Amino acid sequence: MKVEIQPDVRDTAAQLGADVPYALKALAGQLADDPDVGRPSTLPGILTVMVDGDMFEDCPDLYVGYIREPDRIEIRFLSPVPSAEPSTDVQDQDKDQNQNQEQPADPAAAAVTVREVADAWRRVTGWLQHHAPDSHAALRAGASPAAIAALEEDCGIRIPIELHVLWLLTAGDDGHNGWGCLPGNEVLMTLDAVAAVYRRQMASQADQDAFDTDRPEEERTTVWRPTWIPVVARGPADSTHGLYLDAATGYLGSWSRFNDAFGEELDTLVTYLEEAADMLENPDLATRDRPGLIGGALVWRSGIDPTREDQWQPLTG
Repeated sequence: MKVEIQPDVRDTAAQLGADVPYALKALAGQLADDPDVGRPSTLPGILTVMVDGDMFEDCPDLYVGYIREPDRIEIRFLSPVPSAEPSTDVQDQDKDQNQNQEQPADPAAAAVTVREVADAWRRVTGWLQHHAPDSHAALRAGASPAAIAALEEDCGIRIPIELHVLWLLTAGDDGHNGWGCLPGNEVLMTLDAVAAVYRRQMASQADQDAFDTDRPEEERTTVWRPTWIPVVARGPADSTHGLYLDAATGYLGSWSRFNDAFGEELDTLVTYLEEAADMLENPDLATRDRPGLIGGALVWRSGIDPTREDQWQPLTG
């Protein structure tokens, strides 16, 4: 039985871990011998099979989707398997949300999300590599599945598939001269920074809960929810405010250490990254912010230091 792997699937495999291409090749051999090993998915004609990442050194557990024809098999997609919910207790008001997250993920839907995140981030990093090499060099290599699992265990949270994939591609932005590559010169937070901010904000919520003990429910203040995962910060050394991803809703929200600004932005991580890529590729159509360059670094107009404005070159096109 001939087994074919789509080029975009090979590209995704290369980004998800050093041993993922090898795991995919091993699965292709297995499918050639046993083409009916998969189970039907929600997509017509697509079968899915799971790859045990523990069998390889640098490979997460994977869902792989394929079509079976009389004389050939075509592997159409793959995506990491979302990890199980950590056992750490969460606050009572969020238990129902967390229980809802424990429902099995749809492999086909997860595969679409993986592709969207990977494509958007590839557009951003591809632009940086060609136009802003200093900013591109500040991006960290992807995190290992073990590092992401350790973060989940440390904080007692489950990382949504879209954020899991992004961190597998890039585990944070160290910035260049304090400028991050995201709109507003903000940065994708490192995993250590994520854990530190999450613990700090959860501690603030605990203090607020103690203060609100005798208040009626409608008068209590929400500082942080267990499902909020910090993702973007003001700068490499500035975690006073930024964006979180709500694992319960899939939407981004703004947060502040001083609790003076937070709430849903009505952007998903995918739409946020896609808009950033759109603004870089079509700066004349940018609405939220305007990209430009100082030397070999990307600098967004809204976050530029006034003393550096004379050095800033706006992008056109």
